[in-house]
Amino acid sequence: MQTLVNRLWYDRQLGVHWLLVLLLLPLSGLFYLLTSLRRQLFRLRLKSSVRLDVPVIVVGNITVGGSGKTPTVIYLIELLRRHGYRPGVISRGYGVEFTGCKQVVSGMPASEVGDEPAMIVARTQVPMVIGSDRVAAGQALLEWQAVDVIISDDGLQHYRLERDVEILVLDGKRRFGNGLLLPAGPLREGRWRQRTVDFTLVNGERAHSQEFEMALAPGNWRSVADGAVSVDNPLSDNVAIAGIGNPQRFFDTLTHIGVHPVHQHAFDDHQAYSLDAIETVAAGRGVLMTEKDAVKCRDFAKSNWWYLPVDAKIAPEFEQQLLTLLERR
Repeated sequence: MQTLVNRLWYDRQLGVHWLLVLLLLPLSGLFYLLTSLRRQLFRLRLKSSVRLDVPVIVVGNITVGGSGKTPTVIYLIELLRRHGYRPGVISRGYGVEFTGCKQVVSGMPASEVGDEPAMIVARTQVPMVIGSDRVAAGQALLEWQAVDVIISDDGLQHYRLERDVEILVLDGKRRFGNGLLLPAGPLREGRWRQRTVDFTLVNGERAHSQEFEMALAPGNWRSVADGAVSVDNPLSDNVAIAGIGNPQRFFDTLTHIGVHPVHQHAFDDHQAYSLDAIETVAAGRGVLMTEKDAVKCRDFAKSNWWYLPVDAKIAPEFEQQLLTLLERR
């Protein structure tokens, strides 16, 4: 199913699949009407937005699927800390059933808080709250923790939350796909939305005018079981798995750093893993995975399972402009 969707949205040579795109266009038209009406209600102040007591930075996208938001959030946490800020993070907690708001504490399983929140807190120890209502999550974060700036992981379309800075993260290879709205295309909002954000970060390819290039630099291989840095070579006779928005990006990274697993297997984004599911793919071999996958496998990981952390690298000009804009708000 994921392969078919990717072909519909991103393949320039659709073949016979263009018929399916045509069939989906009426639904995209309905999606356009509903989302346009919602934005208009906020624009006319018939629906109200809420401003929090500290500046809010929203990191999001207008396409479905992975673009590099989580590494960007981690990058911003570290950047703001270096400049004296006390950042906190809010997120929806995708795929987790709970009511109200929940504070994310290091060591919590991804099944309770979501894979991305678990990964962010494990890496940074940042104060973080999850909740479907970003406003309520932000208010809870301010009540529970001493933070002076909030980063919203996703939520570009969550207009009820007022924001001081908007950062759009764009997959450099996929960009806007076929340029159509859901479900005929990958867009949550039209391409016009890029013109309204403060910054666009382009992950993995050359940036266009008024955009900033971002690269994901791989770090050292670490043990999924205990996080220890690899001292041996874990890269022979392994399979690679990825349950992220764009699994091919991880597989391409392995090729780029000279790692050639005997097999690659893409799971669905936010896949809930089990030992049996991974061993079925691994067939007795070692396993290479992303950091996001690793937080879901810590409790049953084997000694020959490894994950590759990545760090976002962005031009210094972006840092300067972001900090200047934040000071003005």
